[in-house]
Amino acid sequence: MIALLLAAGLARPIAPHVSPPRFAAIDRVVEESLSRGELPGAVVLVGVRDRVLYRKAFGSRAVLPAREPMTLDTVFDVASLTKPVATATSVEILVERGLVALRDPVVKYLPEFAPEGGDREKVTVEQLLTHRAGLPPDDPIELYTGTRAEIFERKYREPLKAPPGSRFRYSDVGYEVLGELVGRVSGRPLDRFAEENIFRPLGMKDSHFRPVATSRFLGEKMGLADPTRPPLSRIAPTERREDRWMRGEVHDPRAYAVGGVAGHAGLFSTADDLSRYCRMILAGGTLGGVRILSPLAVDVLTRPRFYGDDDLRALGWDVATAWSRNRGDLFPPGSFGHTGFTGTS
Repeated sequence: MIALLLAAGLARPIAPHVSPPRFAAIDRVVEESLSRGELPGAVVLVGVRDRVLYRKAFGSRAVLPAREPMTLDTVFDVASLTKPVATATSVEILVERGLVALRDPVVKYLPEFAPEGGDREKVTVEQLLTHRAGLPPDDPIELYTGTRAEIFERKYREPLKAPPGSRFRYSDVGYEVLGELVGRVSGRPLDRFAEENIFRPLGMKDSHFRPVATSRFLGEKMGLADPTRPPLSRIAPTERREDRWMRGEVHDPRAYAVGGVAGHAGLFSTADDLSRYCRMILAGGTLGGVRILSPLAVDVLTRPRFYGDDDLRALGWDVATAWSRNRGDLFPPGSFGHTGFTGTS
């Protein structure tokens, strides 16, 4: 399944009007992809500043065991969009509150991150955010057994793959650590912190980690539905696993192993909710009179960072690396974005 959201960058003036016929190209591209069987369905939303210019659902959100039409309010497992939307934004909120400093070593907040000392003690918060901590893309799946505490104790003993700060290597591992850092510093797990400080204030009503956990409990134990959570039928399935369709359960196996809440994956959302988040970023941290970040904090979060090589990252966002090829050729310098393994952008 694919949910696409395109937003204008902060670096260029925005035209007051976009001609509607230009959006026919989007219809054509998506329909051609559907006809080739490259995807079952999509939701596409295009906005400029505080205006939504184009919003359309295509195809199906489920094909098996029965076909279901895609709807504008379909909830997607947004995979790695968790990194910028939930995790990096939460870290920046803590930075703005004076509770975290980007140049601080991670061990200041998580002493267990470097149980044996060495280079791990030198890894900074900023290096985790920009994928320059020397950590691997993923830790071995064999580490992910037992309790959450046992899993992270094993993970923190894994050796670095490169000296801290020496190179860009896109890493889920680093964002798993950031998720734990948010929980430790704030006193609330990442899902609750993001819910209270990002999603709820922005009116992102369909954005949750573990979106069906509470609904299932209430439904099975009390015969009730949770009005704050989307119904299971509105969530797009991802794959068949363990003889059932993954629907409302995180697709990423490592996030799944730690209970569905992780810094690198686990968030579920809609195109409409993501548009609210993007509008907040484009407006300098505010939406509808609610301020999430200051303009300075948004600038810190989205500004390209130069490290003397060809890979440009912002804090949580991709700017110009091998992972951002889908930006095409027309987005100007200063544009930023992110993709997710499940087909989200």
